[in-house]
Amino acid sequence: MDPMDAIKATYFQECDELLAALEEGLLALDAGEGDSDTINAVFRAVHSVKGGAGAFGFEPMVAFAHVFETALDAMRSGKLDPDGDVLKLMLRASDVLADHVAAAKGVGVVDEARGHAMAEELEALTAVDAPAPSAADEPAGDEWGFKPLQFDVAEPATEGAWRLVMRPSAAMYAKGHDALLFLRELGRLGPIEAALDASSLPDLATLNPEASYLSWTVSLPASVEEIAIRDVFDFVGDDCPIELARIEGGAPKTVAPELDVEALLRSVQAPPSEAPAASSAATEDKAAASEKGGAKTVAAAATIRVDLERVDRMIDLVGELVINQAMLAQRVAESGLARSSTVAIGLDELEQLTREIQDSVMAIRAQPVKSVFQRMPRLVREIAGSTGKQVRLVMDGEGTEVDKTVIERLSDPITHMLRNAIDHGVESPEERADAGKSEEGTVRLAALHRSGRIVIEVSDDGKGINRPRVREIAVKKGLIATDASLTDDEIDNLIFLPGFSTAATVSNISGRGVGMDVVKRSIQALGGRIAISSQPGKGSTFTLSLPLTLAVLDGMVVSVGEQTLVAPLTGIIETLRPKPEEVRALGPHSSVLAVRGAHVPLIDIGVALGQRTTPIDPTKGVVLLVESEVLLGDAVDDAAARTLIAR
Repeated sequence: MDPMDAIKATYFQECDELLAALEEGLLALDAGEGDSDTINAVFRAVHSVKGGAGAFGFEPMVAFAHVFETALDAMRSGKLDPDGDVLKLMLRASDVLADHVAAAKGVGVVDEARGHAMAEELEALTAVDAPAPSAADEPAGDEWGFKPLQFDVAEPATEGAWRLVMRPSAAMYAKGHDALLFLRELGRLGPIEAALDASSLPDLATLNPEASYLSWTVSLPASVEEIAIRDVFDFVGDDCPIELARIEGGAPKTVAPELDVEALLRSVQAPPSEAPAASSAATEDKAAASEKGGAKTVAAAATIRVDLERVDRMIDLVGELVINQAMLAQRVAESGLARSSTVAIGLDELEQLTREIQDSVMAIRAQPVKSVFQRMPRLVREIAGSTGKQVRLVMDGEGTEVDKTVIERLSDPITHMLRNAIDHGVESPEERADAGKSEEGTVRLAALHRSGRIVIEVSDDGKGINRPRVREIAVKKGLIATDASLTDDEIDNLIFLPGFSTAATVSNISGRGVGMDVVKRSIQALGGRIAISSQPGKGSTFTLSLPLTLAVLDGMVVSVGEQTLVAPLTGIIETLRPKPEEVRALGPHSSVLAVRGAHVPLIDIGVALGQRTTPIDPTKGVVLLVESEVLLGDAVDDAAARTLIAR
């Protein structure tokens, strides 16, 4: 790979993280949960995106980010009040910035008209009518009308302070950076004194308008940390060389780490018993020095980037290890060895160790669902805007972790359900006002762990499912009989049938009968289930239940005649031994089982697989309740109920 392509790939990864942080910060401010630190984080996100864009020559992105950054700078300086309308504009601006990033990646295009309109709205936020200077304030000009520039000279800095010299290059200005923003960012670190050096500025006849002639000397308090100063210039690199030094005795002195030789010798010669005390004292001294400087250093967790193929290979090997351990345990059990024998005890320890290895390996692939959830606020804003509705998205459980393979396939189902909730569930502002509700609807997206599975809930406070309308459409489309007797739950589940839609007209959001049936198939392909709960006038809730991983699954060993089968536990709802009064004959060769007020068909696995021709007595076997059907086997190996199977 070309080194530049590798650097670009890293930059785009950082852009995704920065855009997520940008949107998260703006949403926090919109919810009234942000503060000045949140505004600073939002500003730094846009500034970092712009800096990298300038380095790679993405000029349209640089131009828009510069306008966006200017508006955010006005917000954090207190000149712009972050009220609801301003933050909604900022959120739409973040969408445009995301479009620019996607276009730079080559996976999208930017609507130029929308981008220009957004830039104009952002510029209007910071447009302030400045008072015209009086003639007395203006310096006298020469015979051609040119007036000399006037600059304020800062007072000398105190001893021990930082002395920073920044010399912006022409390349820095060409990439959309502004020296004034760097000075403002330095001002956030503490009181500064800045002096302009215009000694290199030529006369008008020889001045090159694209060159850079100015430099600044800035003094900062001694309490400011060096790394904080250098972070301000992180993205400009060589485009703005800086010189940083301490001022001691009236002259700058470059900072270098000092080595206390005597202290080092004492620590080496100290007896072992004194080492912990010395270490503790050193830690306390370091903490005190950090507090004295006005900031505390927080150690970041060490991380490494690993190719996903290597992780997948390790997952496969762990799966093979689990299978071989289970097979070995079964062979030992068949040999008749006592559970108290050393071999059996060793196998139990091996099983526990294997389980721990499996859990540790699966934790490597686990990721929070935040990567999926963070895409949804923009989707909600776009759909709400196109439908003319006011919708607020509330997200909960973004830190819930699940396997990467499951996360990658969650985006489409959640997108379909959110579109459905806004288009069909939430009413228009007028309808909500007539119903005594607030004009702004609420859609909630939540994730949680429950019984070893991940549960995703999408709920709204809209009008709920119109069951008479759903039944009418199902009859009209021939999906059910006219005289069919259906419960409320069965009517609700009709929306998952292919071709079903309650939309009166076809739009770019709904009306073609494609959506919820795709959601159900996608969830079932992941080994999950979907359920609906709806109350007319109060809203609906869609609940997805999914396995935490698809790489290694728990299974149950089932004996059928001379065959040994393994059924994934994710598909088994319940196992039981039926009583005679619970079994009912259905025709000459079929039967059903009564389970908690419902009747489900019994399927003899042995007959279905050709192991026998005559079904066995259901009361002498073991049944597995799988989704809506019951499978009948001869026996279930309880000892192997925790046996693991690989994908």
